[in-house]
Amino acid sequence: MAPVKVFGQAMSPNVARVLVFLEEAGADYELVDIDFQAKEHKSPDHLARNPFGQIPAFQDGHVVLFESRAIAKYVARKYKTDEADLLREGDLSEAAMVDVWTEVEAHTYSAALSPIVYECLIFPLMHGKPTDDKVVDESLEKLRKVLEVYEARLSKHRYLAGDFLSFADLNHFPYTFYFMATPHGALFESYPRVKAWWESIMSRPAIQKLSATMTP
Repeated sequence: MAPVKVFGQAMSPNVARVLVFLEEAGADYELVDIDFQAKEHKSPDHLARNPFGQIPAFQDGHVVLFESRAIAKYVARKYKTDEADLLREGDLSEAAMVDVWTEVEAHTYSAALSPIVYECLIFPLMHGKPTDDKVVDESLEKLRKVLEVYEARLSKHRYLAGDFLSFADLNHFPYTFYFMATPHGALFESYPRVKAWWESIMSRPAIQKLSATMTP
């Protein structure tokens, strides 16, 4: 069987999100580099895969997908086993909690954390733009409030959806990994349960393998 293809670069947080789930599954995949400087993401071939001209795109035979969380969910379903059941779709209440915290990651957590990553790492390193300290300070204030909620949740459960690792937890990896490389990574020290949760995620072999390809 031909390996699935992921179009993009491992250093991209959204591409890394997909790779996390492929690595967790031990799946055979091919990472097809998309050269942004050559504008390959705007080429007709890539636009046929992702009409918005972004990364990642994904191909599994005749199935072609874009949007990293949708791709990641496809991967989690395709490679589901009794040992790797990240969506918990066999249990209605557990699946609902996975969905809840996946939504929180997408719309609340990342909305607060990702601007810090962009301002402190991506804009200066890739575009030569200075950090906007006002954006960073406002985002840090939002992030502290989010982490207070996480700390309370993780005082009751080992992971976000319950006492089991899920799709929701692993979705936090890419942007949090880069956040830890900013001058503000020590913020997690103020939230011991969040810190322990993050260290548990980082200890996973698949995460460690992928991290080596993402070091900023």
